Amino acid sequence: MAPADPPRSEGVQWVDPERERAFNAWLAQVAPAYQLVPASVRPASADAGFRRYLRIDTSDAGSRIIMDAPPALENCEPFVKVAALIHEAGLKAPQILNWDERGGFMLLTDLGSRTILETLLEVAEPVRIEKAKPLYLQALDVLISWQQSSKPGILPAYDATVLHRELQLFPDWYLAKHRGVTLEGTARDALNKVFDLIVARNLASPSVYVHRDFMPRNLMPATDGGPIGVLDFQDALYGPMTYDIASLMRDAFLSWDEEFVLDITVRYWERAKKAGLMGFEDWGSDFGSFWRAVEWMGLQRHLKVAGIFARLSLRDGKPKYLADTPRFIAYIRHTAGRYRELAPLLRLVDQVEGTATASGWAFGRV
Repeated sequence: MAPADPPRSEGVQWVDPERERAFNAWLAQVAPAYQLVPASVRPASADAGFRRYLRIDTSDAGSRIIMDAPPALENCEPFVKVAALIHEAGLKAPQILNWDERGGFMLLTDLGSRTILETLLEVAEPVRIEKAKPLYLQALDVLISWQQSSKPGILPAYDATVLHRELQLFPDWYLAKHRGVTLEGTARDALNKVFDLIVARNLASPSVYVHRDFMPRNLMPATDGGPIGVLDFQDALYGPMTYDIASLMRDAFLSWDEEFVLDITVRYWERAKKAGLMGFEDWGSDFGSFWRAVEWMGLQRHLKVAGIFARLSLRDGKPKYLADTPRFIAYIRHTAGRYRELAPLLRLVDQVEGTATASGWAFGRV
């Protein structure tokens, strides 16, 4: 009798036939142990990197998630490490059932098919805040527990080198590659001074574990009275505690009015005080002082993400991200317009958005 053909994935596109063969061989190996149904493999989601997620049914326990992360492009070790930290904090993240480290395939528990972002986008805007508020309050509990579990020396530092490298994505990719604007002379010097100030302000904050994409797209609704599930955490670092609350409230894919942003941020501040996380300078007694730090941290993220979204479109062939770039330009303008030290950045953005062309030209003075 001829040997049976290995189970094949259906409905999943493979650019590399060799990787498809490796996947099918791995799936054939693990399927019996986890009661997987190979014919049920289908796309689940993809992230902004080179990893993607597939969903597969089991014969007795619902569905599972498969991570496809080519080792030459993605390192899964941080995912494994941070998942363990999240579980140690008593929070909910996918459990790793099987990891083919050499092949870059991972079998995970499935936290569900609908993120909080998808849940909110289904609701009409006039009533979206009513739906969002209890979900965001649950997210605050998760965030504070995650921050309380922080220990130095466990995750890489979110330090000046990393912050500057991220900021550089804005002139390199958003301005130069996307908008065709090259900064020279005094304009470049002015932007560098703003970047130095942003980094210095953000590094003054106390350090905790930082998810770096703590937003509804990466949060799963709670089930059975448990905590909200957390996804896409592999880039976590140890750095400014203002980052994740800024990420949550100045979302990449969803905008809120200022009243809601302040309401949730105040509630975070109140809960963080009770948890002993606000013992820095006057943060514990002055919400305004803490809020200014959140705005400066958010500005670093807005500049970075504008650059990342341009890079995803121009380098990685993912143009859908550029549709959300105006949201970040609006965030940048909002914050830069509130602080005198950021006036050069506001002038730069106003000039670029008002007069830049795709043909490219050198900026004059800012």
